[in-house]
Amino acid sequence: MSKLFSEFRLKDVVLRNRIAVAPMCQYSSDDGFLNDWHFVHLGSRAVGGAGLVIVEATAVSPEGRISPQDAGIYHDQHVPMLQRITGFLKQQGAIPGIQLAHAGRKGSAARPWDGDGHLTEEQGGWQTLAPSATPFGAHLPKQPRQMTTADIQQIQQRFVEGARRALAAGFEWLELHFAHGYLAHEFYSPLANQRTDQYGGSFDNRIRFLLETLAAVRAVWPERLPLTARLSVTDWTQGGVTVEESIELARRLQAGGLDLLDVSHGFVIPDLSGIPWGPGFMLPITARIRREAGIPTAAGWMITEPAMAESAIREQQADLVMLARELLRDPYWPYHAARALNLPDPGSVLPVQYARAVG
Repeated sequence: MSKLFSEFRLKDVVLRNRIAVAPMCQYSSDDGFLNDWHFVHLGSRAVGGAGLVIVEATAVSPEGRISPQDAGIYHDQHVPMLQRITGFLKQQGAIPGIQLAHAGRKGSAARPWDGDGHLTEEQGGWQTLAPSATPFGAHLPKQPRQMTTADIQQIQQRFVEGARRALAAGFEWLELHFAHGYLAHEFYSPLANQRTDQYGGSFDNRIRFLLETLAAVRAVWPERLPLTARLSVTDWTQGGVTVEESIELARRLQAGGLDLLDVSHGFVIPDLSGIPWGPGFMLPITARIRREAGIPTAAGWMITEPAMAESAIREQQADLVMLARELLRDPYWPYHAARALNLPDPGSVLPVQYARAVG
């Protein structure tokens, strides 16, 4: 019996299998509004058999976007299209999730295929915000404005408003983006946070923004629905975030109402030379956090083969596998995985319109 294709229950939500579509920025929105591209992109992965489909990093405020073409959830008018998407995902048997995000100092950037660098105001860019007035560097040289306490409280309120809109839009799974060098990770990492007030310096101070944001969102997100976070658990460099710190942070996040940790890494500085790239390279760390923090986990990064995904669940390294690029290559990866793992009825992964033809 395949573990990858077993149900997973978290709170009142039941996933039909352990395959999740990771948030993937499409850089195809106008003023945050999703459109038919997103409907087809996300809907195709639900049709393909994934148990959980998470909408890309969705900005809680205009300046929180990575690029001017990022998804947003800062207008009530954003909700109707999101409702259309969640309705279709549910019709196909997938649980709809969304990732709430703020890009911090990495915002105001061009799309990857337009150069990926910071935009000037004339090009449609804006003043970025961050814990400290320290640029990211490399292709993102813009100096951010150091946030005041009032700024911090305002952005936390934007996360709350985003959560309320996500609920109104029909989402049943909420992920907070605490990773990849964006705002929350900038507070957490000493490589980006040089503050000397209650939000900087010590470990307790650096995690304050994350814990407060979680608490504010937990207060409005129903207890019956999963509240999760994607966290960069290591910066892969001296002086940065460590796995040991992140295990302690995971314990505190769980105590504050977090239901699952989506384990990720890095990207708070331009230098990526310390990352040990390779198939499934985050699985041992994900397993350690799951074991030592006692929290359900999701694992991603270069998981491409069904056997590896099956082993990750069977060996209790993770509760879910997050797939991104592999699902771009093959939206029907769950069906092909079911065949590779010798499920008795692999066609059952697909909608009946397809299953009747392919078996």
